Amino acid sequence: MSRLELAGRTAVVTGAGRGIGRAVARSLAEAGAAVVLAARTGREIEAVAAEISGEGHQALAVRCDVTDPASVERLAEEASRLAEDASRLADGESLPADGAGGTVDILVNNAGAAHSAPVHKTELEDWNRMLAVNATGTFLCTRALLPGMMERGWGRIVNVASVAGLTGARYIAAYAASKHAVIGLTRCTAAETAARRVTVNAVCPGYVDTPMTTESLRRIAEKTGRSAEEALQAILAGTPQKRLIQPAEVAHAVLSLCHEEARGINGGSIVIDGGELLA
Repeated sequence: MSRLELAGRTAVVTGAGRGIGRAVARSLAEAGAAVVLAARTGREIEAVAAEISGEGHQALAVRCDVTDPASVERLAEEASRLAEDASRLADGESLPADGAGGTVDILVNNAGAAHSAPVHKTELEDWNRMLAVNATGTFLCTRALLPGMMERGWGRIVNVASVAGLTGARYIAAYAASKHAVIGLTRCTAAETAARRVTVNAVCPGYVDTPMTTESLRRIAEKTGRSAEEALQAILAGTPQKRLIQPAEVAHAVLSLCHEEARGINGGSIVIDGGELLA
């Protein structure tokens, strides 16, 4: 993708303070997009936004709880203002003092949470939390930003799901159910938007080298009495490449789906797991 491929475009990335979200935000900015970084932890997204801005790109940090409709609406408003600024700057125009809103072109629903427990030991609170963050959060952000894309006749939505959204495994019922919901939402939204030049796809990573995976390994070690390294090796034993996927690999897939030449990919679930699902 050209450095200027996304010039004049505005992207919103949720869960952008670390891991996959951070890598995606940086990749989109390097491709020329103005990027809105959203997460509940302001300190993390502010640090990433400062990094991106320091490299000469447009970036804005907005605190947002994707499970809260009012918080998502505020995110949409802030992103709309940055979109107007980015569009005018791309056209070489001066910015208006009132900062009228514009249209967000790209949404990456990356905010997520993980949980593991046998089904009969899964608390309702944990079940509801998985659905709220992973599924409802994706729905709320999509609902808030999709109308502008449809009206403008161009848009890209990429949902970060998981291989757990395409298969099943022990001890991850709540997490897998929420990611299956994301895949279903992706396919249905793609069907509704296909005629409006808006594509909706999912990327489905396996285990990625992120703080979320580190925390999962810590919990496994705590419950089993093994070390975190032993827990990691047990996980990697079932993967053909015997390694964790890197955030940059997921970001590359996300970025490729935002390319104009990727307009024929719609409703897809792109697996990034080194071949584990097929093994």
